[in-house]
Parts: sequence; structure tokens; C-alpha cells
Amino acid sequence: MNVLHAYKVYRPDVDGGVPEVIAKLTGADATGDRAEILVARDRGLPRRYVLGGTPVRAVGSFGQISSMPIAPGFPFALRQAASRFDVLALHHPFPLNDLGVAFGIPDDVAVVVHWHADIVGRGAVMPLVAPLIRRTLDRADRIIVAHQSIFDGSSFLQPYVSKCVTIPFGVDTSEWTNIDDALQRRIADLKRDHPRLIVAMGRLVPYKGFSVLLQALQQIDGEVVIIGEGAERDNLQRLAEQLGVADRLRLPGFLPRDEVKAYFHAARLFTLPSVTVAEAFGLVQIEAMAVGLPIVNTALPTAVPTIARDGLEGLTVPVNDAPRLAAAINRLLDDPVLAGALGDAGRRRVAAEYEQSVFRANVRQVYENAVESRRSRAPGGETRT
Repeated sequence: MNVLHAYKVYRPDVDGGVPEVIAKLTGADATGDRAEILVARDRGLPRRYVLGGTPVRAVGSFGQISSMPIAPGFPFALRQAASRFDVLALHHPFPLNDLGVAFGIPDDVAVVVHWHADIVGRGAVMPLVAPLIRRTLDRADRIIVAHQSIFDGSSFLQPYVSKCVTIPFGVDTSEWTNIDDALQRRIADLKRDHPRLIVAMGRLVPYKGFSVLLQALQQIDGEVVIIGEGAERDNLQRLAEQLGVADRLRLPGFLPRDEVKAYFHAARLFTLPSVTVAEAFGLVQIEAMAVGLPIVNTALPTAVPTIARDGLEGLTVPVNDAPRLAAAINRLLDDPVLAGALGDAGRRRVAAEYEQSVFRANVRQVYENAVESRRSRAPGGETRT
């Protein structure tokens, strides 16, 4: 099969949970199929490149509005490229994907929607966007969600229950646990220089709740590193200065994988302080659990607190509650026995329930079923080579 993955942004411009999922599904060892990626630039001229062995086309963008690239050429690029593929894997939310589908996708191309989350906090534009989203879901052959709560919380998905398939994300545990000598030295240096290190990772956008984490840091004897890029970087730096915690905060931006691993292995815990349902799953929790880190997350009505469960693999605190967040983090920093027990439980859970090979195989099966279903409605369709 030839598969085109389409989303709004990708590495190295922007990292995050959805780009990580796309990387897992398109790597050279992923499925044996031919995959390409179509995205928009965070800002800048169009470019083509190869990342992780996968060709990437990034359409030019004038910048972003509300985390969406201003890339008027994207829908046309999607329509033009779709005819070369057996499967169009659309990663939602991204309204320009929906506009591309509205422009017309060949009848013999299977469409699989990866529904990562609903669009949140865009009430003014929803009357314009909603019909496009429904058109995409009408055209979709299958819809993949990572957790039942994503389906339950989406009014868009309710009419399409027969198309929906639940496939939890997975991680390659060996990627996170294999440490060479050079990386071990880097980990030792970080532990020596930052003995009470707290790590967080994600796009620097409001729903991630990093501002709440900085408020909590006022009451924590420790240091925080937030790995990731995003529009909130300058605001977070200013807030840290206002709160008097700038000397205990690091915002290193996008980091190579080995450096991310070094921080994860050097940290005492991982925190996911997200504040809205835009955080539908929290894949990064699984990566941290694979390392053996205890988790502090928030009680969102999404999959987040069901991945690292309160008292089992981590501690769950109320949403947008800096004092409770600080108390949970301090508890793990001050009780290494509890932290170790939660971390060990998290490692075991990842090995038992979130194996990357299972995730990939299940997604590939959905793609195959979508292609077969599409062929049955379009006689004479052939797999593209």
C-alpha cells in the first residue's frame, strides 16, 4: 500500500504528540509500505526533505492563527497528491485537511481519519468548519480513535459509530531503555547538576497547562525542563520571571531524540499538567512510563488519567490547580520509594498494554480493510506501486 499522512505541521518545525504518531506509522521499519507526509510549514517557504527515511512535503505558510498554519496552498496540494496513494490518512484536527477533501478526493482512494481530538475553543469559526468536518467523516472509510473517551466526548463522531475503531497508541520500549556509554555520561551529568529534575514535554500552547506548572514551581523544591516549541515560549519565560522561578526553568525547545532520552532518564518524574480536553490521550506519558518515570497528570475527562492511573502509575490532580499540582510533585520528589514503585508499575503497564508493534499492526489492518472496502465500491481499483 501507498499511504499519504496529512497534518498541519511536522518535525523539525514543530514536534508534539501527533507528529510522534505519524513518525511511528511512517518509519522505515513501520509497515513495509511506502509512506509520505504532507504538512504545512509552521512559518516559511515550502520545502521537501526526508526525515527518518520518509519523504516530507511541507507547504509554505505565512505563520499561524490559533495554532493553525496560514497555508492556502495546502488543500490544493492534498487534492493533487491524493491520486498517487491507496490510503489518505488524515490526522485531525486540521481544517485544511477537510477543505482538501471538499475539493475532491478520487473515488478509489481510501480515506482513514485519525481523530486525535475535537477542535476546542474555536466557537466563532465552528459554523464554517463543522460542515467541512462532517463532509470528511462522510467520505471516510474508517475513523481511528486512541481511546473510547475520545469517541464518547465528540458530538461529531456519534453518527459514525460504525466507522470508528479504537486503537491505543504504542511505543518502542527498547528505544527508551537502550542507553549507550555516551548517553549514560550525559545522564549522569544531568543528575549531578539537577538532582531534583521535573520533566514535561509538548507543544508550548495554552492547553498544555505549562503556566499552571510554573505557578506550582513557586512551591516546589526542584527544577523544571519543558521540552518543546510553540507560540507560548516568550509568554512562559515572562511568567517565570514574574513568578521568580526563571532560574529553575529550562525551555530548550526542540531536542534530538537522544537528548530527550537523557532528560527523561535524569528526571525524577514526568508531569502532564494539561487543562483542556484538547489533551485527548497524552502519548508522551507512555514514553515517560517506558523509562520508568512516575507521572503527575490531571483529572481531565479524557484518556489522560486512565493511562497513568492515580495511585497505580502516578498521581492525578484536579485540572488547573497549582497548589495540588505542587503537592503531588513534592510528594514524589520527597518519597523515592513511592516514586520508584509507581515508575516500576508504569514500565510494566507499557510492556503489557502499549507495545508499538501491536499499534502499528492494528493500524495497518484498518488501512487494508479501508482499501478493500473502497475497492468493493470502485470496481477495477488497483493498489498503486
